[in-house]
Amino acid sequence: MFIMTTIMNNKIAQQNGVNVAVLTDTDILVNDMQSALDLIATVNYETGCDRVVLDKAALHEDFFRLSSGLAGEILQKFVTYHLKFAVYGDFSGYTSKPLKDFMYESNQGNAVFFAENEEDAIDRLSAAGV
Repeated sequence: MFIMTTIMNNKIAQQNGVNVAVLTDTDILVNDMQSALDLIATVNYETGCDRVVLDKAALHEDFFRLSSGLAGEILQKFVTYHLKFAVYGDFSGYTSKPLKDFMYESNQGNAVFFAENEEDAIDRLSAAGV
């Protein structure tokens, strides 16, 4: 059964000729693999964008506990479906060195980014190559 989730709070930012879906909802939108897949399908259907920015509040807290495996599973789906992804928010409360290393390494790549604010997230995604 296919369930389409409607995301009410979204906008499209255009920068450097690139459209970025910005989801401003702070309710938890992603709490497991299925909700991540639903989000991917919804963003594609509602916006047509292949880049999405999400407030960290919209991710279940297990995402930031690497031992749960949730971050890896979810981010792999975004990469598999060719959707570049940026999460923004205050990450200073996380003290895990593996998480900080993961975020640093992600920011060195071209598909997943962690940013301090929405504007930085949009900048990173709009500058990321194809």
